[in-house]
Amino acid sequence: MTTASPTSVDPTPAPLDDPAGGVLSGPYRALTLGIVSVVLLLAFEATAVNTAMPVAARELHGLGLYAFAFSGYFTTTLFALVVSGQWCDRRGPLAPLFTGIAVFGAGLVTAGTAAGMWLFVAGRAIQGLGGGLVIVALYVVVGRAFPERLRPAVFAAFSAAWVLPSILGPVISGAVTQHLGWRWVFLAVPALILLPLAVMGPALRRTERGQDPLPATPYDRRRTLLAATAAVGAGLLQYGGQRLDAVALLPAAAGAALLFPAVVRLLPRGTLRAARGLPTVILLRGVAAGAFFAAEAFIPLMMVTQRNLSPTLAGLTLTSGGLSWALGSWLQGRPWADRHREALIRLGFVMTAVSIAGAALVLVPAAPVWTAAAAWAVGGVGMGLAVASISVLMMKLSAPEETGANSAAVQLSDALGNVLLIGLAGVLFAALGGGSVAAVRSGPTPAGAFAVIFVVMAGVALAGAAVSGRTAAAKA
Repeated sequence: MTTASPTSVDPTPAPLDDPAGGVLSGPYRALTLGIVSVVLLLAFEATAVNTAMPVAARELHGLGLYAFAFSGYFTTTLFALVVSGQWCDRRGPLAPLFTGIAVFGAGLVTAGTAAGMWLFVAGRAIQGLGGGLVIVALYVVVGRAFPERLRPAVFAAFSAAWVLPSILGPVISGAVTQHLGWRWVFLAVPALILLPLAVMGPALRRTERGQDPLPATPYDRRRTLLAATAAVGAGLLQYGGQRLDAVALLPAAAGAALLFPAVVRLLPRGTLRAARGLPTVILLRGVAAGAFFAAEAFIPLMMVTQRNLSPTLAGLTLTSGGLSWALGSWLQGRPWADRHREALIRLGFVMTAVSIAGAALVLVPAAPVWTAAAAWAVGGVGMGLAVASISVLMMKLSAPEETGANSAAVQLSDALGNVLLIGLAGVLFAALGGGSVAAVRSGPTPAGAFAVIFVVMAGVALAGAAVSGRTAAAKA
């Protein structure tokens, strides 16, 4: 459920604005339906992949590369976020939006037709490039095409677009996987994208023609290079970590040497050492996303391999988290919440840690299979409380001229957290018998491999709770 706003938006109201109209009024109807439909399809694909992935990995004899299928997506997204932000600032959102959709579709086709697991991972990485371009461009579209009074409604629609896929995504994906094959989970989406493109394309072009020309914005080649360096470093580090042999030392060392210096320069000063105030706020976004999604990536595989559930039922385990996330976001938006941001973030991290640990109880044969779904409902509320409160605090602690850059930093932290912690989960999975890059496998997976992943990620979430007290700005 990643969102992005990595570039400042043009505050100029859209032309022909009717003060009494809403997002579905005449001037905005086609554009609103189109961009929300794109978000809906992205959300459906994200939820559907969790359901189809265990079957795909086993059929392609690639359980050792299971984590790469998730972290590869976020690794390339990290790079695409920076590219799209600069592209939108210089040329407007049309080109990155449509390019991103085309690239995302190409990634889906590559993954859906893959004959081996490495090609499947490559398809997921191509999807990440497209997804990063699209999500930034969509948010810039909102800033340029809608007046300020309507933007909250559009953002609310984006959030709501995740609810239906959370409910129906696992059911549809599971049914398709069981009756038609996992490949159709990927191959059907490109055709579905054509309809929202046809709906919003003309409206978006008309809106862009009515905008004032963008001011000349210099291209920051250094920042793009840093993002590319971080992505390559993350990939090498993950590859080395999952080989589990002497050959792994060289790519792992090279990856670390590339990744960490680039990250230090991409994020605000003090982020990695949890400096008080904004740096800690930005750090916690990556900690929350990484811990939660690293555990979530392995839940369907655990349910299929350890409790013999069908792909549909395994995917449905995650539905409760999607629904309860919306509840947590709603709760933190109540008027009383502004006085308790720090406490809400801490509570959110504690609930997330409890839910991750609770999901691991399914590894005990006596525990009912619905234990994981119940635990994930708790985690969803916690993530809704923490992530939304982190966004609110980021805005509060940012000067107006820094909002765009700090929003970008939050999204980069989110992507980095996913890359590093899903990568760590993959290393643990390989080391504890799940299979390695050097020797992929398709046999039974030891329960201990899952247990250690969940214990570690629960510990990461607790570390986030411990650091949350540093979100308050330093006193002068």
